[in-house]
Amino acid sequence: MSKPIASMMTQQIWSVGIDDTVQEVEKAMVSNSLSMVPVRDENGAVVGVVSSADMLRFHAEKKDPTAVPAWQLCTYKPVEVTPDTEISAVAKMMVDRHIHHVLVVENEDIKGIVSSLDFVRTFIADE
Repeated sequence: MSKPIASMMTQQIWSVGIDDTVQEVEKAMVSNSLSMVPVRDENGAVVGVVSSADMLRFHAEKKDPTAVPAWQLCTYKPVEVTPDTEISAVAKMMVDRHIHHVLVVENEDIKGIVSSLDFVRTFIADE
């Protein structure tokens, strides 16, 4: 697959702020059917991501979702690629790093997100 990752990325992006509570993050994820959401600082820079797995671990620890900010829950330094990165390179990266989401970034601006489900959709569409 020599196509660029931009050809399969999801372009509609929702994000949360670093000081949003876990409750607010979860509400954003559920209401927008997201399995991952970028966490941005006050300048709009991405500092991390919160995934469904992060939420499961959080709830298993039985912490108060109204008292914990997103920055304490997020995974820092998410994997980023540029829109012209080849699909095959992104797939290999995701498998090698055991991750399900990659941010597509250009000039420090999120252009899209690619999930493992996007690869499944592409595979099904090619049949």
